Amino acid sequence: MYLPQEIIATKRDGKRLSKNQIQHFVDGIVRGDFFDYQATALLMAIVLNGMDPEETTALTEAMLHSGRIENLDAIKRPKIDKHSTGGVGDKVSILLAPLMASAGLCVPMMSGRGLGHTGGTIDKLESIPGFNINLEQSMYENQLARIHQAMIGQSPDIVPADQILYSLRDVTGTVESIPLICASILSKKLAEGIDALVLDVKCGSGAFMTNESNARELAHALVGISKSMGKPASAILTRMNQPLGCAIGNSLEVIESISCLCGNGPKDLMQVTYELGAEMLRLGGICEEEDEAFQLMQNKISSGEALSAFRQLVHAQGGSTQVVDDTSLFSRSKHSHSYIFNGEKPAYISEIHAKYIGEAARILGAGRSHAKEVIDSAVGIYLNYKVGDFIKPGETLCRVDYNDSNKLVHALDRIEKALSFTTEEVVIDNVIIERITD
Repeated sequence: MYLPQEIIATKRDGKRLSKNQIQHFVDGIVRGDFFDYQATALLMAIVLNGMDPEETTALTEAMLHSGRIENLDAIKRPKIDKHSTGGVGDKVSILLAPLMASAGLCVPMMSGRGLGHTGGTIDKLESIPGFNINLEQSMYENQLARIHQAMIGQSPDIVPADQILYSLRDVTGTVESIPLICASILSKKLAEGIDALVLDVKCGSGAFMTNESNARELAHALVGISKSMGKPASAILTRMNQPLGCAIGNSLEVIESISCLCGNGPKDLMQVTYELGAEMLRLGGICEEEDEAFQLMQNKISSGEALSAFRQLVHAQGGSTQVVDDTSLFSRSKHSHSYIFNGEKPAYISEIHAKYIGEAARILGAGRSHAKEVIDSAVGIYLNYKVGDFIKPGETLCRVDYNDSNKLVHALDRIEKALSFTTEEVVIDNVIIERITD
């Protein structure tokens, strides 16, 4: 038996926590034996003094076993999921689930909501009329067995320890800790019943990790901890200095995802999708070589099988398949107005600051500043040009869809801050930085 203050003091003094101490802490959090202020004190001690890989693994395991763990052994397809650390315009999950299902994998995907300047996959999917992200366990398992994909929110009985701890971290300045981030991400993902995991770790102005070195450290930690728990993993380090793709906002991003599945996706968005998909296919044993994986994915898109799989997903979870076939239906009874942001003089775009664009979308109502804020799924920003493109006077840089003119004023201020121009041609960095397998 350990007293809360003894566990806190151990980490406060920079000492190593034992597996039993960590287990006792997590059990106490879930049972309510530890008060919030005691949990927060330990979280802050972890932020300040860190955890070694063995401690992080023990924390991940304790959190994983704090609730229900899916058993999908009856499904014979390889069960592979993908997780992104979050960014602006990142709708890759919406593409990958149906694409990978059409390519022979099973994708059990549990996603989150957006907070701050980054969007959430669940919010985007809920812009589809009727789409239900809350599936009962039997429905979830049956759907995976039938169409080999599901996209759901976190249920209360899956990793309840993380739900408690994350809510405390979010309001106490204890989010930025690699051990805590690893335990939070991996406990949820491993609870899905997966065989392997691919991670999209983003860095740049619009990412959670703005520094490439820190993002690389996080990627190595996530891969290492996952492997230590018996689940093969790899990570792709990707840039998030400008929004991914052209659409920022919930229904806009779903529309762009459908366009991608029809073969008309923006280059940077498709590059990230294919890189992550290739890793999923490799870990699932479908393809050995990247070229083979790329060809398979392109074939599934060109044949219409990937789009058909997305239609199946939408139908299975109660959504309207009409909007998949006619995306103009998204606009009915949606945003009231559009503002056209034009270029003023001939120039190359040298920067589209991702965080400022994400903040602009949040101000319009596409995101949240606090957890209970209501999302407006219709508003957002569509970029007609990206970094490196040449703009002539009067050409439309972006379109801003809005419902509140007061919010528009503040959003335009962020957009103006986000855009920088130059008279010289711009060298564009590859959106893919590195593949990490160890």
